[in-house]
Amino acid sequence: MPALAVDAATPVAHAFCDAAASFPAPLMVGPAADKPEAAAWSPDLSSALYNVDGWGAPYFFVNDDGDVAVRPHGAATLPGQEIDLAKVVAKAAGPRSGGGLGLPLPLLVRFPDVLRHRVETLNAAFDYAVRSTGYGSRYQGVYPVKCNQDRYVVEDIVEFGEPFRFGLEAGSKPELLLAMSCLASRGNPDALLVCNGYKDDGYVSLALTARTMGLNTVIVLEQEEELDIVIDASRRLGVRPVVGMRAKLRTKHAGHFGSTSGEKGKFGLNAAQILSVVTKLKAIGMLDCLQLLHFHIGSQIPTTALLSDGVGEAAQIYCELARLGADMRVIDVGGGLGIDYDGTHSAQTDMSVAYSLEEYAVAVVAAVGRVCDRKGVQHPIVCSESGRALVSHHSVLVFEAFSATAPGQQVDAATAYLLDELTDDCRADYRNVMAAAVRGDYDTCGLYADQLKRRSAEQFKDGVLGLEHLAAVDAFCEIVARGMGAPEQPRTYHINLSVFTSLPDMWAIGQQFPIIPIQRLQERPAVDGVLSDLTCDSDGKVCEFIGGRHSLPLHELPTHATRGYYLGMFLGGAYQEALGGLHNLFGGPSVVRVAQSDGPHCFAVTRAAAGPSCADVLRAMQHEPEVMFEVLKQRTDDATAASLARAFGAMPYLAFDPEATAMSGGESSGMSSDSEGSAAGAVEEEDEDEWEFMRGLTV
Repeated sequence: MPALAVDAATPVAHAFCDAAASFPAPLMVGPAADKPEAAAWSPDLSSALYNVDGWGAPYFFVNDDGDVAVRPHGAATLPGQEIDLAKVVAKAAGPRSGGGLGLPLPLLVRFPDVLRHRVETLNAAFDYAVRSTGYGSRYQGVYPVKCNQDRYVVEDIVEFGEPFRFGLEAGSKPELLLAMSCLASRGNPDALLVCNGYKDDGYVSLALTARTMGLNTVIVLEQEEELDIVIDASRRLGVRPVVGMRAKLRTKHAGHFGSTSGEKGKFGLNAAQILSVVTKLKAIGMLDCLQLLHFHIGSQIPTTALLSDGVGEAAQIYCELARLGADMRVIDVGGGLGIDYDGTHSAQTDMSVAYSLEEYAVAVVAAVGRVCDRKGVQHPIVCSESGRALVSHHSVLVFEAFSATAPGQQVDAATAYLLDELTDDCRADYRNVMAAAVRGDYDTCGLYADQLKRRSAEQFKDGVLGLEHLAAVDAFCEIVARGMGAPEQPRTYHINLSVFTSLPDMWAIGQQFPIIPIQRLQERPAVDGVLSDLTCDSDGKVCEFIGGRHSLPLHELPTHATRGYYLGMFLGGAYQEALGGLHNLFGGPSVVRVAQSDGPHCFAVTRAAAGPSCADVLRAMQHEPEVMFEVLKQRTDDATAASLARAFGAMPYLAFDPEATAMSGGESSGMSSDSEGSAAGAVEEEDEDEWEFMRGLTV
């Protein structure tokens, strides 16, 4: 690269000070790019920026205080029933001395009222579809418990679904056991218990036992050989089974969620296998036991056109089974009802779907009715396994950003004079950068800046330059890049969370969930940030966000002695809890259940539980905390032993003094710790908890 003519006598630092003004004002980038810095900001602008009305409707919105709020009854929620999420977190995580529950973050907030609304809305959509199309039967859905096996979630769905004969679907023995117990104790007698998944004699025997208890159990064959297991077990137990078959359709959709559908799908019977099952059942006088056809195109079905195609194909198989003599009664369309994670109402990605709940229901019912009418077959009961659509909205994961990387580097006069001490070739590169900047030749300027950075790095490795010189060159090159209009790199916000534990689909399959600050949304978010978790793994980060963003608009963290910048991850109520692991032995979050109430603060915390302790997660990996504590106690005094006991009893996440946080209503958080209600079985005083845990370890 030819050297540019620069006065060799000009000191480098002096050249920097004179030439810095040659760069144009940096281009405004990031969240504030479209508005003058002094322009007013509002909660409505934040709502538009994060597209809250797109993905959040009808449950989430930004209120006038700049907090994310919840409409627990959807569009039917009255103004006095809206729940301020920031106040919920204040109640749950605030110090006990201020009326809070003292729960450590991260925090999972469940809204059972939202769950009830989802159950009612799904059934209402299918009821409308039945009435509007003149369908001759009814809808009777089931909840696939694999989406979220939490006890209270499953119990709520069965209770809320009881008027609709809503049932459960199980795919393993423990899921079958919990489904049996829940339906027996609070379910509708007509509710279906659909048994999917691979089966052995134990699974089949358990399902047949459920029938003896009066549960409406259907054993769905995933493989042809499972039929022999069902026949043998039914004869041994003297129980006549109700059998279904999962058909392997030719219809499939593209994308991650459709990869297991179609002819090469993991589950189901092809045409020849279906006929073989019919022949075997007929030969032993059990063809009347075949009453259900099941299929699954794949989760997040993008369009109703694809849905209608798959349902139509399955309905043809259903009618053929009826023609062959099976006592067919139910067509189970499986899962696939999608969630609009990014709020675009689009079929272009796995993050959205191009239909409403009502349009989905009409497409299913109309397709089944059309084929059955053509074949002269009585309309069957329509069942769906819409787990993602039921539970995704009902919970919000709240976590704290506790620190962030510093803003872009600055070069002050003292740092600039370090550039005078560079080697001759580095100083020549520097002068060439400044000369190109003066001329406005930014292409050449960038080339010399890159050369300066490479050369100084090589000389640092050789021991020629010191660390201070390397830092000065880096800072100068960053200023050059910004001066030429390059955007500032996103700042890293460190979050008190494990992506692997609480957001596993983000890491594993690139799933995107809406993540936004839950407060301060009346302020302009002037920083572009990415999120980095606590784990010792470079994959523990979030740098892809809805809307195609590679960074998230965020606010500056508080600069005084308070904590409290809280983010929420939404629409994650399905799969994330069950899929989360114990990477770095970070356990699950604390959990609160929040019901809408008629008090002045619109909510009551009805259940609260701290997340798994260090002892809990150690025990899950076959360690023995009691033995570990005894070993360590031998090497210390009583005071330190008490501290060790507290460490075993604490959650694995970072803990900050709750009295020093802004959760008590400080200006930086905008939160209030007062709330209606109290947690059922609220925790004891902290000191008593710690010593009780220690006593437990020493027994």
